[in-house]
Amino acid sequence: MRDGTLGGDVDLRRTPEPSRLGDKALTDLTGSFREIIETIGEDAERQGLLKTPARAARAFEFLTQGYRQSVEGVVNDAVFDSDANEIILVKNIELYSMCEHHLLPFIGKAHVAYIPNGKVIGLSKVARIVDIYARRLQIQEQLTTQIADAIMQSLNPTGVAVVIEAKHLCMMMRGVQKQNSVMITSHLLGTFKEDARTRSEFLALLKG
Repeated sequence: MRDGTLGGDVDLRRTPEPSRLGDKALTDLTGSFREIIETIGEDAERQGLLKTPARAARAFEFLTQGYRQSVEGVVNDAVFDSDANEIILVKNIELYSMCEHHLLPFIGKAHVAYIPNGKVIGLSKVARIVDIYARRLQIQEQLTTQIADAIMQSLNPTGVAVVIEAKHLCMMMRGVQKQNSVMITSHLLGTFKEDARTRSEFLALLKG
């Protein structure tokens, strides 16, 4: 078993694909943030807010960069032949996403496992796949499914399992304002779904 919590050569510095919105889109987004600031009753000309629309636009560009990335572009040539046939698990992948209902963040961690079928993927690519889908307007249920499907399509493994645990600011900062609630979602494919022993081994690894 190869467990991503044990370390490895992970290079997170290289950006596989351009993620810029483009100058016109960024200008439009800046104007939209300025309009929001003025609509809520603030003065967009006061010193503390003068550059806020541009900063917010840049931040939103980054937080939604997954729309301008693809799994194929991120994985690239980092799929390798392998005789491994046991569970490979990458635990505690930090994720930051935006709730599509309120445009507020949800923050948590993903656990991604697969059983190779002749191919393995570079360790950092698993985290990058999580980011591709997290950096979009999302609901957690859909995010979990998209990550699992992407691993399955990229590697055609015997099975894939994804579990996400996250806290949602749309529930913490507004509405019921429950600070300690955690949402857990899972999506199992192949052997993880069909074989109870494999599923139990995966759950034991998560707890361990």
